[in-house]
Amino acid sequence: MSKNSDFTGQSDDQLGEALGQLKREQFNLRFQAATNQLEKPSRVREVRKDIARIKTLQAQRAAVAK
Repeated sequence: MSKNSDFTGQSDDQLGEALGQLKREQFNLRFQAATNQLEKPSRVREVRKDIARIKTLQAQRAAVAK
């Protein structure tokens, strides 16, 4: 999942769940980087951008709901 269109079709609950999974993955990647066991350094950036995409979408939906 690395495109905004992947997230737009999801419900708020699905977005929250995806955000939680991405945050766990981000934690694991940071831990791997700290112990020099990181296989794909580019994945750190992808995960960070996906988290930002979800948060942006959630903020947009919250603004529309007001």
